[in-house]
Parts: sequence; structure tokens; C-alpha cells
Amino acid sequence: MDVITTAMTAAIADGGMDAAYTMLKSRLAGKSPRVDEAIADLEQDPGSLSRQFAVSDALAAAGLAGDRYLRAAARNLVDEVDRRRALRPSAAVDRQGVVLQVFFATDRQPTGDRHPARQFGAARGELSYGSCEVGIGHDTLPDRPALPTQLRRHARPDPDGHAVLLRAEVTAPQPFFPAVADAVARAGGSALLFVHGYRVSFEDAARRTAQIASDLHFAGVPVFYSWPSQGRLSGYAVDESNVEWTLPHLAAFLTGLVEQTRVDQVYLLGHGMGARALARVVAALTRDRPDLAPRLREIILAAPDLEAAVFRGELAPALAAVGSRITLYASSGDETLQVAQRTRPYPRAGDSGDALVMAPGVETIDASDVDTSLIRASHDTGRRSALADMQQLIAGQLPPSQRAGLRAVDVPAGRYWTFNEREVS
Repeated sequence: MDVITTAMTAAIADGGMDAAYTMLKSRLAGKSPRVDEAIADLEQDPGSLSRQFAVSDALAAAGLAGDRYLRAAARNLVDEVDRRRALRPSAAVDRQGVVLQVFFATDRQPTGDRHPARQFGAARGELSYGSCEVGIGHDTLPDRPALPTQLRRHARPDPDGHAVLLRAEVTAPQPFFPAVADAVARAGGSALLFVHGYRVSFEDAARRTAQIASDLHFAGVPVFYSWPSQGRLSGYAVDESNVEWTLPHLAAFLTGLVEQTRVDQVYLLGHGMGARALARVVAALTRDRPDLAPRLREIILAAPDLEAAVFRGELAPALAAVGSRITLYASSGDETLQVAQRTRPYPRAGDSGDALVMAPGVETIDASDVDTSLIRASHDTGRRSALADMQQLIAGQLPPSQRAGLRAVDVPAGRYWTFNEREVS
């Protein structure tokens, strides 16, 4: 990785986008739209190697990676970050690192690159199956059991606490589903299926799934489905096309997951466009295959990026008929949903405020004051994460009225829930 990318990544991860960072960024601004976009993507998730590669590739393509003035500014920035870190008191107890196994299905086209962060690209492909090894900083307390798919402990994988994709292995369907079935049996019969949203690479999806499983202390098998998101800010229109294209593949995978793994309880979590795909697939699939519905334990839609009118009039009634608990986390502050608000004319189901969606059978939570991005570990962000509430929902099987940190709000349209102010301050 070039020194400019390394310096910017370190500064963003350290949380100190100060004068030295601003100066380097200003020197790069306007020289290449591709560089500007790659930096914006990196600022959202500096732990993503695919985003770091995107910055490095963009700098090289623009002929900026070797610029001596930029390199000098980058070295100054690295020195500043190092000085800042040296002055910071060390934590009394550092978190131990663990490696989790995470299963996946994807209809991204393989790139032929063997680096796990570049193994799958943004083009459409055939459905592939496999498993990943993801290193995370996970609290290993004496009274907390190891996560079911924990492979081993090791040194904290990233000094800034980011999850790291260490390995991705593709397998044929025949060994894949039996392997998931074995893991499910060892984990007590439950699985979590995460479907990511817009602006997410395969690597990002793997890392987020492992971090979500850790934050939830999920006592089951984590699985993710990765459709061909472009993984960049300007990719919204292409992502919207691809998330529609992926629907039959997601339906086939969910059917296989339920039928071929003997899973008793599947927890479904979708974010943004992923929530859109998940809602449509579950509504259609359970209509045609009602025998699958009893094993779908929870349907969790985080900042769903689909038209509010469509959700309220069509999808909510269909999902309510499934019999699973449906939880909708709404947040107009969600970064990915803000792009939809700027580019689409109709309110989204994930919007909060006056556009907040309430529907029979759906438990709506206004999560505007907490982090709904599902990017950052709940213990590494300054804001409370919606994952803290999801943990009570999944592990405790608690309704909103019994979950700590929520309070009911009654309005003419119905009841919704919001986070107590003291929980998010």
C-alpha cells in the first residue's frame, strides 16, 4: 500500500481528521473524481482493505501516488498520528482477538485475485458458496462462552479494532450445506442470515457479519448473502438494479439454507437495500412455501431502502402473515438512506420523523439517535448502536416493552418505540 493511502487510513481510523489530514486531503481534492470518491468511501469505513485498495488504485491511475509533495505530507501525517497515539494512555485490559468462521453465498463474479479482499468483485456472476475466516477484537470474559463458530484465539487482528477478512474459501453446494448443517447442529439449531445494503464490497460484508455476530453474542451460526453492490458512493443506481436482479438467487439460497441444514431458527437481518431484498424474498417465498415460515424466527429490517407506500400496502401485510416477529429500525440519519432520500422522489420505509412507517404486525423503532450503519463495533463508536437493542431482541426474545433503553410513543397512527435519551447521550 502506498504511503498516502496508509497515512489517510491511519488518521481516519484514529478518529483525528485534524489539520494534517485536512491539508493532505485538500491537496488531493479536485485532482481526480475517482480519488475524491475513494477517499469518501474510506472515511466511512477505514478498516476496509477493499476501500484502501480503491484509494491506492485511484492514486496510481491519476499519477499521484509518486508525487513527492503529497508523499512528504503523508509522512508528516503518519508522524502526527504516531505522536498522538503515543500520548494516549493505554487501556488497562486489551481485548483479545478471535477468528470466526462465517458462511456465505454470493452472486458476485470472482475476479481471479487471490487476496481475500479482492476475491469477488462488483460484477454479476453465478451463485457461489463458501466460508470465511474473519479476525475480530472480541471481549473474552471468563463468564462469557466462546462464540459457536470461533475457530481460535489470536492476537488482536487490527490495532484500531477493525475486523479483518483473513481467508475466503469457495466450495460446491454439496459440501457447503452439510458443513453449515454440522455447524448449526453444534450451535443448537440457530443461524443468522445478514443481507447487506448499498456501497458494500464482499470483504465489507464478511467483516460486518462477523462483527455483528460478536456484538450480538449470537449463539448460532453467522451467514451472509452478498449481492453485487459496487461498493462505492456513486454506485447507487447500479446497486439498485443489481439488488432487483439478485432476488431469485437470494430466494434460492434462503430455501436451501432452511431445507438442507435442519436449522430450527433463522434470524433474518437486512440493511438498506438488503432489507428491501430480504422483505420481498421472504414475502414471496413464504406465500409459495408456507412450510418454511415456522423456522423464520425474526425479521429485522434496519433502515430499509424501499418505498414506504409499497412496504405499508404490500410487504408489511405479507410479512405479518408469516407469523415471525418483524422489527423495523427507522433512521433518516442513516448514511446510506440519505443517498436514497436525495435521489428517489418517494419516502422510504426506513425514514423517521413525519414519514415514520407504522403497520400492523410490525414493531417500529425510531433509531435516529443511534448508529444503524452496522459498520462499526458497538464498543468502538461514540454513539450507541442499534445492535445493542437487537441483542436483547435475539438473545432474550424480548418484546420492545421489556427491552432496556426503549420507551413507547403513542400517536394517532399507532405506537412506535424510541431510545431513551439517557441511553444515547
